[in-house]
Amino acid sequence: MVRRIEVSGSGGVRLAAWEFADPPAAAGLGGRGPGGVLLLHGLLGRAAHWTETGRWLSPRYRTVALDQRGHGRSDKPVGGPYVREAYVADAVAAIEQLGLAPVTLIGHAMGALTAWQLAARHPELVRALVILDMRASALGAATQRQWTEWFRSWPVPFATLADVRKWFGEEDPTLEKPAPARGDFYAEVMAERADGWRPLFFRRQMLAAREAYAHDAHWEELAMVECPTLVVRGLDGALGRAEAQEMVRVLPRGQYAEIPDAGHLVHYERPDSWRRVAEPFLDAAVPA
Repeated sequence: MVRRIEVSGSGGVRLAAWEFADPPAAAGLGGRGPGGVLLLHGLLGRAAHWTETGRWLSPRYRTVALDQRGHGRSDKPVGGPYVREAYVADAVAAIEQLGLAPVTLIGHAMGALTAWQLAARHPELVRALVILDMRASALGAATQRQWTEWFRSWPVPFATLADVRKWFGEEDPTLEKPAPARGDFYAEVMAERADGWRPLFFRRQMLAAREAYAHDAHWEELAMVECPTLVVRGLDGALGRAEAQEMVRVLPRGQYAEIPDAGHLVHYERPDSWRRVAEPFLDAAVPA
């Protein structure tokens, strides 16, 4: 089963989370066993995007997916903050309040950055780490302007969820080819309002969250990660092969995996392929 729980994040921000098993049966409850798994989505994402991952992990590990601040069903404070320190502190709060340590962190994109910054700053809390399609290099000011223009191009409100899927999966001018899974991904982050379907997040807050990491490189903190770490990229994703392999070289205990039939949304587009590369790593790093 999946049950919703709440966590008090940094500054008292209410965070929604989902646990993918009955707590008494979950591995690692109360500090026993191999610890827990915390799943951290990327920018614009939500915990529900980890459903397939949560279902195959939960028989062996206590597995929790977190809606990060500004996303999903978590609080979206008007004044933020949407800085790196707040996201890391929120994840630490979830680990401590839910008794997940020593935790395995699995993060996608921005969630992966949060995961490795947490592992670097709080090594005592983390047993293993998986980084999905997140760059350590600075993304740059130009990309922030591109995101601003992209947000402006969204034809919101959408009349139906079918329109959401069609626009993000076929009609989005940034697409090079149709991507049905991408349409499904964005349908998951929409909610029905009186005038149609709108995002669960505020786009200005998402730009603020991205601003907090887009201009900086994150190699130094990556090199501080002591635990076993798997870097996964989709062949057509945002993380290039050369950079991914350099990240593995910089990591003290890094490993590399590539999924040839995936783009940026690695775990969501290709859950079976993602499981094939993640499972052997987890079996070795965190025996159930």
